Amino acid sequence: MHNQYLVDFCFFGLTNVNKKTLAQQLEGKSILITGASSGIGAQLAYELADFHCHLILVARRGEKLAEVKREVEKKNARVDIFQADLRNEPEMNDLLSFLHSLPNGLDIIVSNAGLSIKRSIYDSLDRFHDVSRTMAINHYAPVQLLLSTIPLLQKNRGQFINVSSINTLLAPVPYFAAYQASKSAFDIWFRSVSPELNAKGIVTTSIYFPLVKTPMIEPTVAYRNKPALSKRGAAQIICKGMYKNKKKMKPWWLLFGQMASIFLFSFWDFTKKR
Repeated sequence: MHNQYLVDFCFFGLTNVNKKTLAQQLEGKSILITGASSGIGAQLAYELADFHCHLILVARRGEKLAEVKREVEKKNARVDIFQADLRNEPEMNDLLSFLHSLPNGLDIIVSNAGLSIKRSIYDSLDRFHDVSRTMAINHYAPVQLLLSTIPLLQKNRGQFINVSSINTLLAPVPYFAAYQASKSAFDIWFRSVSPELNAKGIVTTSIYFPLVKTPMIEPTVAYRNKPALSKRGAAQIICKGMYKNKKKMKPWWLLFGQMASIFLFSFWDFTKKR
């Protein structure tokens, strides 16, 4: 535990949460969390369980969602679960209808659902679906979700939190073309519309995570034993984002990483054979 705390500190700095401030911020509010059946989304639900708020948990796996709901409801939060694959148009439309039917509206959206793929382009020649499915969940789904809920968030002066990746701020790398392109697409779109949303009272927050220990990284063998931010550390950073209202939250060392990635990419581009 102590070693993981040190890793979390090195990856993102202090992740401790001011629970009193968070409790005041969330009192009576409705919070939507996508990708809530495991990983960061489920852990975030557990972190918010102590507070008097209404959690709306969305994911594809209904049984896993039900497990999270049972654990959370042992404490103070009220929970609704909604099984939906946000890439599926009818299921997305059902979710949006449900959100618009909430009597007290919606206060916070945590857009956490996502898909990562690591694959060589030479293993992808007959896998165009890798591109379409990553774009569907990492870009199109959060765009559609935000477009529909802007009136709800504006009415309650709410917040949209984009759970992003440091990859969107670094130079592109091999094997992650589909993932990096799809995450970057929404990151740019979200930052483009944020000034308009902010002017109408909607808080926009982008959180740029490094590698996080979640089930999503399990298929990549090289990541299994690498140091990574814990899912609890990631969830606590999101909690802090709910009361700090920063536009961006990112690791303290990311500026140096950006400089190094640009230099290495430029060096490779300069030295490659033509």
